[in-house]
Amino acid sequence: MTKLKLTLFIAFQLFYLNAKSQDILVEAESFIDKGGWVVDPQFVEQMGSPYLMAHGMGVPVSNAATKVNFQEKGTYYVWARTKNWVPGNWEAPGQFKIIVNGKTLKNTLGVTTGWSWEYAGKVKINSNDVNIQLLDLTGFNGRCDAIYFSKSKKIPTDAETNLASWRKTKFGETTVPKKQKTYDLVITGGGLAGCAAAISAAEQGLHVALIHDRPVLGGNASEEIRVHTLGIYGKFKRILKMIDTKHYPNGSFEAKYDQEKRDRNVKNFKNIDLFLNWRAYDAKAKNNIITHVDARHTTTGERIRFTAPRFVDSTGDGWIGFWAGAKFSYGRESASTYGEAWDEWGELWSPEKADNFVMGSSVLWQNKKTNKAHAFPQLPWASSVAKDHKAIAGEWYWEFSRNDLHQINDAEEIRDHMLRAIFGSFANAKKMEENKNYKLQWVSYLVGKRESRRLLGDYIYTFNDVKKHTKFKDAVVEEVREVDVHYQRNLKDGKQPDFLSEAIFYETEKYYIPYRSLYSKNIKNLFMAGRNFSCSHVGLGGPRVMLTTGQMGAAVGLAATICKKYGVNPREVYTNYLQEYLNLIEKQQ
Repeated sequence: MTKLKLTLFIAFQLFYLNAKSQDILVEAESFIDKGGWVVDPQFVEQMGSPYLMAHGMGVPVSNAATKVNFQEKGTYYVWARTKNWVPGNWEAPGQFKIIVNGKTLKNTLGVTTGWSWEYAGKVKINSNDVNIQLLDLTGFNGRCDAIYFSKSKKIPTDAETNLASWRKTKFGETTVPKKQKTYDLVITGGGLAGCAAAISAAEQGLHVALIHDRPVLGGNASEEIRVHTLGIYGKFKRILKMIDTKHYPNGSFEAKYDQEKRDRNVKNFKNIDLFLNWRAYDAKAKNNIITHVDARHTTTGERIRFTAPRFVDSTGDGWIGFWAGAKFSYGRESASTYGEAWDEWGELWSPEKADNFVMGSSVLWQNKKTNKAHAFPQLPWASSVAKDHKAIAGEWYWEFSRNDLHQINDAEEIRDHMLRAIFGSFANAKKMEENKNYKLQWVSYLVGKRESRRLLGDYIYTFNDVKKHTKFKDAVVEEVREVDVHYQRNLKDGKQPDFLSEAIFYETEKYYIPYRSLYSKNIKNLFMAGRNFSCSHVGLGGPRVMLTTGQMGAAVGLAATICKKYGVNPREVYTNYLQEYLNLIEKQQ
């Protein structure tokens, strides 16, 4: 890293220094050198911040390191906000230590159930420039949210009971971000739907902001999650070919080649401002019109307020709509709500009573077969989930959902359950002579979600539209892929793995999705594209695959150009300009 770049990194680094008490709060994700640790921003809404995680797959990762300027020398007491992510009667995974100016502090961290401040030890600071390192001890997903230095022996009460406001106070954050940017269209979520929306709008001349909380585009299709794109291209083959993936096996290393293509093609548009590693954290609406989206950089903490006449929610979890007050649904409707029963499959397809069960989240993983034997430890904390299950790789059916676990609010617990299943199943497989040369090569730490919030539009798409092949006059998405709805294989037997799913398939010739399912029914300037579009639980079973959601994105990008041309909101494209809009779509092939 050049001297200039290093200086800029330090300038934006998230740490707080109180002139009176000399207390210093260092956000772990802001470390200058992450070493082998990774930034995990998936659970910001629950945590209040991204955190650093030592995702070593059984091998301790290299140290994360940073440098902080202390204005006052002396003895400091040091805490880290961390957790024991698998509490139980075993040696906890995820343990680590803190090193300050070369001295390893006394206490081992990552040993307390649930997120909390753990005391690391005290250290004497004799210089202004202080080097801090995180030392991974296990290679199994140790996590550090923040480090706090204080001359007081006691952690402030607010840091334990009111963390969010305590953090804001420490960093002196204003309510409104100082930096603001204005666009024709602001898209949040850089999966296939968000990318397609950005491209189609940019091709028509709109100035677009695309906000995405990862370093690469693609969401579930990215090299970080590695699900191949299914479905057809509909009217948008040219656009979707810029961002799709080949049909390689799920979890394949080959995902990186399509990653390069996707990122390059989106970055080539001069009127798309791409905000990678930026995570939206708020959106406000006035009189049911969104005025802005606020986002924060996942490592530096810098904030920007994005304003625009129209917004696209392609976050998957429907965050923009949720914050703005859009109506939404979650869970399985009763079979009678929309008349979606399928007698052959009964409750597995659609329940008699509505519940919170949804299709689950997958964590994909891969191995590598080598010419020599590789050891892998036995893990009692993992085998309690994996039980006797043996596996050397994962596929789409490595998936977890449970009625009492919310796919958004409990996503960290769901991800951790899958990590235990993967590590435990691989450890079981490694006991077999035939698997001695296998090495655990890659495990995603990102949850690949199938279903969570669904924002409600003027039309709620259901399974009946598939069965009837409803040809809406405003059909903008078409699909031939079968409808498949997932359920957990193990519904009752506690002795069996509960991290594998099965699917019920309904074959169909062709079905269509109307434009009215792609904008909010009560937030006037909000589009949605992706798995958070307006549909029922069973209605999502087919259109949730990524080329279909990509069609949604391309469609709303073009609708946004009609909106700008006439100064109207999404609904008026349907009521006043539908034929012009459909003609514009026809020209895309």
